[in-house]
Amino acid sequence: FVLAQYHQGQVTVPRLVAQLRAIGILISKRQVVRLLNAGQDAFLAEAREVLRAGLATAGWVSVDDTGARHEHRNGVCTQLGNDHFAAVATTGSKSRLNFLEVLRAGFTDYVVNAEALAYMRRRSLAGSVIASLAQHPEHHFADEAAWSAHLERLGIAGLTVTPDPARIATEGAVWGSVKAHGLLPDTVILSDDAGQFALDRHALCWVHAERLVHKLDTFTDRQHAAQQLVRALIWWLYADLKAYKRAPDRRRRYELRARFERVFRRRTGFATLD
Repeated sequence: FVLAQYHQGQVTVPRLVAQLRAIGILISKRQVVRLLNAGQDAFLAEAREVLRAGLATAGWVSVDDTGARHEHRNGVCTQLGNDHFAAVATTGSKSRLNFLEVLRAGFTDYVVNAEALAYMRRRSLAGSVIASLAQHPEHHFADEAAWSAHLERLGIAGLTVTPDPARIATEGAVWGSVKAHGLLPDTVILSDDAGQFALDRHALCWVHAERLVHKLDTFTDRQHAAQQLVRALIWWLYADLKAYKRAPDRRRRYELRARFERVFRRRTGFATLD
């Protein structure tokens, strides 16, 4: 149980040592670390299955990342979850490709399917590159080495243009893998609007949306009044949206949609706010 607490991020090694000693187990910090580092496969497999189950069934997931230290190197800890599951992954980058690989939930293949090609088009990959990937008879690649070799054969890896065709094609193939494994089916990704999270169906966290209004500098009483009025309207609408979630109603839905438009298309005369 104590080891499980550690792997769930609830306690640190020093606290584990203190807990164990408090119940009469004489153990050193080195021994605890050795225990934690041995036989982690079950924990890792469980965490992977939780992530896969969550991404396969979720109507929405919230995501965020933050800096993290791992093995004496700077890294990134990415959180995903909703009301029913939570998962974290520590990786080395905040890039979009890194986030896509986290969403792949442990799968290592690359897939060129309809979803992958649609992603490449959205990211403005050259039509000739997309055509060469789409027309090639091979569309599934077991790992990174096989995929890289495919890009080399097609001459995509050596292209020196911006944006990098090999990177966008790789992002698309990872996204194709995500979809091929049944992950994120019509799922909304809710984030703070960081660029790496803007995939497919994407929503901006309400708090971060309102923060754009909250952070505005006002220089006149009129501007300040306009800002405070809009903030009040935004949070009033939010409260009514939460009430609607508890008791959905078709007529109320149309009313809220119309009110949303009125609030966010409002013209106050404060140019930056508008």
